[in-house]
Amino acid sequence: MEETQNMRALAASREQIIVKTSIVGIATNILLAAFKAAVGLLSNSIAIILDAVNNLSDVLSSVITIIGAKLAGKQPDKKHPLGHGRIEYLSSMFVSALVLYAGITALIESVKKMIHPEDSHYSLLTLIILVVAIIAKLVLGKYVKTKGKQVNSGALIASGSDASFDAILSASVLACALLRLWWDVSLEAYVGAVISVVIMKAGIGMLQETLHDILGQRPAPELVKQVKEIIQAQPLVHGVYDLLINNYGPNKNYASLHLELDDTLTVAQVDELTRKIENEVFHKTGIILTGVGVYAYNTSSEEIARIRNTVQEIVLSHDWALQMHGFYLDTAHKKLQFDTVLSFEVERKDALDTLTQEVQAAYPDYSVQITPDVDLAD
Repeated sequence: MEETQNMRALAASREQIIVKTSIVGIATNILLAAFKAAVGLLSNSIAIILDAVNNLSDVLSSVITIIGAKLAGKQPDKKHPLGHGRIEYLSSMFVSALVLYAGITALIESVKKMIHPEDSHYSLLTLIILVVAIIAKLVLGKYVKTKGKQVNSGALIASGSDASFDAILSASVLACALLRLWWDVSLEAYVGAVISVVIMKAGIGMLQETLHDILGQRPAPELVKQVKEIIQAQPLVHGVYDLLINNYGPNKNYASLHLELDDTLTVAQVDELTRKIENEVFHKTGIILTGVGVYAYNTSSEEIARIRNTVQEIVLSHDWALQMHGFYLDTAHKKLQFDTVLSFEVERKDALDTLTQEVQAAYPDYSVQITPDVDLAD
């Protein structure tokens, strides 16, 4: 109950920040687009007009970001028990497609201007508006990016970075205007083409990043390290393995893992320990542990410890065997079992056959059971 309430409070606060920041971006970009469009039409500059179009695409991006945040903030229901957080990734993909489309159309217009050039004229007012636009974009970019990092919003971070880069593009347009005034050199169409390519590149990059989020990415090493350090701080825990973190939207992570615990612990002790771990992990990382499995750690014999070390040497002698854990030896029934993490570069069946044969050769009196694990996290 407490975890659910905390998550709802955080989600509501996060949504408010995203909406407020996006509204600031919308207002700023509408003003900039209006001024640039007017100046571009008066001066007949394709570069300034395309810069204005880029501002309008930023407005649409902010609107979609708001809609995505609102839909993603909907409470879980029967059909979507883990919430609607991934909608934010879909809205980001739509924004990316719009940015890419804007870049393509801008490139087409720039090429037309190269083939059929038109004379452009700049005034002091034009230069002043461009300078103001550059300063406004730099300030907006820093503000939006800071807020995006604060609430872990990929859409806001991308918008902030885009705004900062827009300032550089506007500066290039200003340089074209100065060149035209001072040396009568016209480079507007070519700068427009460069701006178009940059916009297209940004759109492709945003699409790729969003696709990674939808497909599921490897969790950040620092997050994995933090979770493991929290758990391994418990005296009863020998190791943390098989950590799987599933993302259901920004700041909505659910995880499962295995703990290696003494085989002498009672169910009551394990229950108390796992509840404590679940509570600490949530409050320190925001991750909800949905499943905690247990590996039994042999405590009864030094001979078993020696066999464990030998088996581990056999397993880790192969580069494609990244880790061994969950080792347990049943001397009464002559069973030897453990899990091993295999690299993606090796064929699982071949690797298991090799390890089984080698361990079986070392301990022919035991039946060997090896469970292959996927290299899920660092």
